[in-house]
Amino acid sequence: MSHRNAGVTSQVVNAEACPVREVLDRVVGKWSVPILIAAAHGPIRFTELERSIDGISRRMLTLTLRNLERDGMLTRTVHPTVPPKVEYELTPVARELHSSLIGLTTWAERHRVTVAEARAAYDEKNGVAA
Repeated sequence: MSHRNAGVTSQVVNAEACPVREVLDRVVGKWSVPILIAAAHGPIRFTELERSIDGISRRMLTLTLRNLERDGMLTRTVHPTVPPKVEYELTPVARELHSSLIGLTTWAERHRVTVAEARAAYDEKNGVAA
C-alpha cells in the first residue's frame, strides 16, 4: 500500500471509529456504569440512585441521567403525584449492555490489586512520584 493510500485508509477507519468511541466514552463514563447497574433491578427513583452512588453530586447525576436518556439507555417516567415521582429504567438496549458491564466490573474488582501493584512497580522503575 502506498503512503498516499495509507492516509485515506486511516481517515476511513478514524471516521468509522469516532461514533463507536463516542458511544463507548458515554457508556463507560465515571458515573454511567454505576447508574446503569443500579437501574438494572427495575425502576429506580432519583433519590435512590443518589443514595446508592457514592460521591456523585445531584448536578452530575442529573446530567448523566439526561445523557443516558438521550442515548436511549434509560427511560424516564414522571408519575402525576405531588410532588412528582420520577423513575428511571433501563431500555432493552441497555439491558443487553448490562451483562457486559457486570463482566467488566467483576474483572476490575478481581484485578484491582494486580493493577495497583503493576502501577507501583512501573512508577518505582521509572522514578515517577506517587
